[in-house]
Amino acid sequence: MSAMLGQSAVLLSVREELRRFSACDVPVLIEGETGTGKELAAREIHYSSSRRDRPFVPVNCGALPDHLIENELFGHERGAYTDATSARPGLVDHARGGTLFLDEVDTLSAKAQVTLLRFLESNEFRPIGGGLARVSDARVIAATNSSLRQRVADGLFRRDLEYRLNALYVRLPPLRERAGDVPLLAAHFLDLAARRLDGLSKAWTNEATQILCAHHWPGNVRELENLALRAYMRTNEPVVDVSAITELVDIACEEVVEAFRAHSTDPMDLPYLAAKSHAMHAFEHRYLTHLMARTGGNVSSAARLSGTERRQLGKLLKKHGIDIRRFRSPP
Repeated sequence: MSAMLGQSAVLLSVREELRRFSACDVPVLIEGETGTGKELAAREIHYSSSRRDRPFVPVNCGALPDHLIENELFGHERGAYTDATSARPGLVDHARGGTLFLDEVDTLSAKAQVTLLRFLESNEFRPIGGGLARVSDARVIAATNSSLRQRVADGLFRRDLEYRLNALYVRLPPLRERAGDVPLLAAHFLDLAARRLDGLSKAWTNEATQILCAHHWPGNVRELENLALRAYMRTNEPVVDVSAITELVDIACEEVVEAFRAHSTDPMDLPYLAAKSHAMHAFEHRYLTHLMARTGGNVSSAARLSGTERRQLGKLLKKHGIDIRRFRSPP
């Protein structure tokens, strides 16, 4: 099992809470933004519990169609319908003695919510075409990237089902709240990329690490993992520098410039990374303005003169909000 990586106080507190939850068998509700590792947290509960040797069965609730919800969860007996040539156990049966993980539980339709509630009330279910009720001993852990309580308030989720799922509750912190965890995770994902691609081990430069730490990470840990893979593939050197994460550099520059304008701060009074980003942004703007003036606003000529690709130059002009029409001579 992959553990939730991190040394921040907030993550260590969450992991301790997950270990406490593993000691009992009541349902758990995990809430957190997309990419925070909700399935990983559910697995941490499962593999820290006495159920660790039994199945962990993940279910994407958003992919369960209404007309198949009971069949998917509870299975069917032979002859239950025309194509049922043999009996097939459902996901609840597969999770016998283990854990049933209901991801994106907030996406369940009204009909599916009723089906799940009926099962949770008694832990009993009947396969389609089956006579006698069966009892499930699977533990249920649910996860959502929205507030289930707010969904109830908005009339989109059953209150009685929310009560059943929310016996124990944990909120996973977004990456921006996990101070100090970005360098550790970034190094881990770079190593993971090397193993996946059977390639050279690589390391981030200090400057690249500073850029990573300055980013807001709206996609959280998953966004960092994807970026590390792209950065690994963009460089053939054993060291991954800022050039491999240009999308974050652009974001950092824009954020720094906005902060500078808002506070009228002398760049020399800013932290090193912020001051450097501001200087880079100012240089780019001056260079592009001068380049457009020399070429009369002709982007193709400017690209040839500057030794850059026309598409990349266009992106830079758009980033800096430079209108090339003002450099062109009137007809």
